[in-house]
Amino acid sequence: MIFGSVDEMLEAAREGLTRLAPDEAAEAVASGALIVDIRPEWQRRELGEIPGSLVVERNHLEWRLHPGSDARLPQADTRRRWIIVCTEGYTSSLAAHSLRSLGLDAADIAGGIVAWREAGLPVVAGPTAIEQIVAG
Repeated sequence: MIFGSVDEMLEAAREGLTRLAPDEAAEAVASGALIVDIRPEWQRRELGEIPGSLVVERNHLEWRLHPGSDARLPQADTRRRWIIVCTEGYTSSLAAHSLRSLGLDAADIAGGIVAWREAGLPVVAGPTAIEQIVAG
């Protein structure tokens, strides 16, 4: 499909995508979901990181999370729910859509880490090394 703009592409990606409010994402984590932070190192350093999240920069995401990939991480599992977070919730929608295209259960956090912080949810200083779980 060809889109006339990035906004059209984003709108199409969000069709059928579950977008979670920060508190809903925190509840999903309590039920076994894993938040994946796809932001580059400088953004994680600047705005902090969500404790317990897995750091996988955007350009590696599909290869690291799909269980059939030779480059998969140990956490890769088709039964896991992935909640993608970026800075403001735009790139995360495109990334979650991409994971759903691979048959994975993926959602994103509406408003990203900015909304997470505004909701008063925990954030720790970053950056955590790529492909590591953020310590709390």
